[in-house]
Amino acid sequence: MKTRLIACVFGVTAIVLAAAVWAQNEPPAQVGLFEYSNAEVVAEGEALYVDLCASCHGANLEGQDNWRNLGPNGRALAPPHDETGHTWHHPDEQLFQIVKVGTAALVGNGYESDMAGYSGILSDAQILAVMAFIKSTWPEDIIERHNAINAAAAQ
Repeated sequence: MKTRLIACVFGVTAIVLAAAVWAQNEPPAQVGLFEYSNAEVVAEGEALYVDLCASCHGANLEGQDNWRNLGPNGRALAPPHDETGHTWHHPDEQLFQIVKVGTAALVGNGYESDMAGYSGILSDAQILAVMAFIKSTWPEDIIERHNAINAAAAQ
């Protein structure tokens, strides 16, 4: 009886440890609007990003040089969308609206930007796909932080 109990305890412990290791290797659970774990959506978003966004935001999401400064026309330069930029500091809904209506329309108060809205160019699903692609490129720790921002915004 004692041997069976010890074997059972070891078996349960092994299962718990295996589950913990498996959970650590899983990507962060999706939180928010962007389906960054969906390969099909991410591929669609990448193609759209290359066609419509990369000319300003960079082929590698690096943004324009000196993006923290104003450009020659007095408007904000295109920021990076990789982990070095501030994109991930904003919840999905706000990012979606920036792409849909444009930064100036969202910020208001005379703010000017070259980031026009894409509502007449992209469907909502396409905008979400582009953002899913962008988020899919971030390191896990940034995704987790962004998910926390989304969770806080949803409350």
